Amino acid sequence: MNKKKEIVMSGIRPTGFLHLGNYFGAIRNYVKMQEEYDCYFMVADLHSLTTHPDTKQLKDNVHRVLAENIACGLNPDKVALYCQSQVKETSELYLYLNMLAYTGELEKTVTFKDKVRQSPDNINAGLLTYPVLMAADILLHRAKFVPVGKDQEQHLEMARTYVNRFNHRYGEVFPEPFAFNYNQELVKVPSLDGTGKMSKSENQMATLFLADEDDMIRKKVMKTKTDEGPKEMNSPKPGYIENVFSLMKLVSTEEVISKFEADYNNCTIRYGDMKKQLAEDMVQFIAPVRIKIKEILDDEKYLKEVMEKGAAKAGVSAKATMQLVREAIGFNY
Repeated sequence: MNKKKEIVMSGIRPTGFLHLGNYFGAIRNYVKMQEEYDCYFMVADLHSLTTHPDTKQLKDNVHRVLAENIACGLNPDKVALYCQSQVKETSELYLYLNMLAYTGELEKTVTFKDKVRQSPDNINAGLLTYPVLMAADILLHRAKFVPVGKDQEQHLEMARTYVNRFNHRYGEVFPEPFAFNYNQELVKVPSLDGTGKMSKSENQMATLFLADEDDMIRKKVMKTKTDEGPKEMNSPKPGYIENVFSLMKLVSTEEVISKFEADYNNCTIRYGDMKKQLAEDMVQFIAPVRIKIKEILDDEKYLKEVMEKGAAKAGVSAKATMQLVREAIGFNY
């Protein structure tokens, strides 16, 4: 008899292009998880509406996110890869959880305060209740584990609060969800300009996207910040030089990395050669993914089948949960 797998749930907003940081920071873990857990990975199109995007682009953006994730190794036959708006129970649970969410708490969330500063003319109720919708996404599948970054940990804490309020008021239905990343230190991929990490929205020339063409990859890598090289043997590396080595450790062979480490320690390193090597290794890593993304995007019939299959899988889980929720609340007359 097979042991029941723990449930993992995560959402991906259909905004911007996926980049190297997304891959090493999240998607690589998702690919591992699909072998060991019961996984629900969702394209968060409802969430995207809070920032009022041009919805004429929404279909293309959703398709691209699906294609990127599949090209990176997510298998639609192993996971439920679905679109948030296609599982209608999400909206019903969101409504019930809103009755357990208090305005004062929501107004204090860091992400809401950031959005108010960034877009003072767009303080809509969806933006305020974003953590409630995120909780609904997770609780709909009674997920135990949620792969999240630091910026989402407060939202996950709020989801646990709603679980406890619901269970206390109506009876035990939901388990508490917890952050999960294979007990590993999260990989932070440094930006090419030596400041911060790669980003979808900030300096795009400092970020390597999975859709970047070979020449663009080379151009970006060759602009990576370096200096004249160390003057003393075995010198500590400045942060921006450490970044170049960090990037190399993601895609280059151990032999290549060892060679440039030795050159640095011997004060013979030629950063031009190092960047050329890094650029070619990045091309070799990204190009097959980019080609696969394009092949998937060109097959709209396949993408439609993926979404239908994913929504059906997610729907089974969602319906079972909502039956328990309605009975617990007392909607059984």
